[in-house]
Amino acid sequence: MAKKEGLGWIEWARGWSSIIGEFLFQRIVASHVDNPLPVPPMDGATCIVTGATSGIGLQIARQLAESGAHVVMAVRRPKLAHDLIQKWQSEKGDMGILLNIEVMELDLLSLESVVKFAEAFNALQAPLHALINNAGIFSIGEPQRISKDGYEEHMQVNHLAPTLLSMLLIPSLLRGSPSRIINVSSVMHFVGFVDSEDMNMTSGKTKYSSMLAYSNSKLAQVKFSSMLHKRIPPEASISVVCVNPGIVHTNVARDLPKVIVAAYRLIPYFIFSAQEGSRSSLFAASDPQVPEYCQVLKGDEWPTCAFINYDCRPTNASEEAHNLETTRQVWEKTLELIGLPGDALEKFISGEEVACQYQTQNASVDN
Repeated sequence: MAKKEGLGWIEWARGWSSIIGEFLFQRIVASHVDNPLPVPPMDGATCIVTGATSGIGLQIARQLAESGAHVVMAVRRPKLAHDLIQKWQSEKGDMGILLNIEVMELDLLSLESVVKFAEAFNALQAPLHALINNAGIFSIGEPQRISKDGYEEHMQVNHLAPTLLSMLLIPSLLRGSPSRIINVSSVMHFVGFVDSEDMNMTSGKTKYSSMLAYSNSKLAQVKFSSMLHKRIPPEASISVVCVNPGIVHTNVARDLPKVIVAAYRLIPYFIFSAQEGSRSSLFAASDPQVPEYCQVLKGDEWPTCAFINYDCRPTNASEEAHNLETTRQVWEKTLELIGLPGDALEKFISGEEVACQYQTQNASVDN
């Protein structure tokens, strides 16, 4: 069987149809969802939120904290996070509410930083109930950039780094079981394709564009999440969920089709605010039926993990996301790129130590 080299034109057309349809109708489709989304009491839950100083991540972190969760803001700029906490606390002080938030530094453009973060958190021997991989980049119209780790920046920030973080935090997620890994995806994954032999898009087979790099990275995220969902044993009780926040004003790109860009400028009514975009993540992190749904999918051997749409309802990921052959290829290549052995998940689940290529000397990640 010949190796698949890209999306067929029918898949591509369906993908753009999904994107345009979401842009035009997301507000109508999600009209039944309250804004802000009511979050049930989260007292006793510990949640890590990446990219928590702006946009959707800021809204997620604040609303979880206001619901009683212990929130860890995993951010590149700790000072900004501390300033936000002070602001939020002053606003809630008159109501006698003390927010339980702390800040830990994390730079997704450095896989070494990811390892250090995971080592520091795992060393606390504390339970982790929800890891929300929200941080991402869409370098609109910019030329291709390669990180110091040697990876295309969209692929590293949107897929490789959060994947490494999720894997390394398995010991803490097991302590918090039942727990959840929530990956913030995008409808743009519908027009992505991941060539496991050219994830950096440097071979010349495909002309680079920021839109394509972003779409590919978001598809890679869904594919790895789906395989992680399938391979985590049911008794571990770690749910893996991808969410679509909708088209939010914080990440609309100028190199999308001109009709979408023009509509965005002329009719901003269609675009979600960051608060509206946070609803699917908050739902995935807090709704009690989400783990049950994930177990049903696992039992049915569904090819993808749970995918929660911007209207807080389950939906299907893209056609290519259901391709098990390319998903297995993405799983294997991703583990190689993030410096973990092929049996890393099984070792983490069983409580064994696992060495990572990006650890500093004499350090190890364990539970």
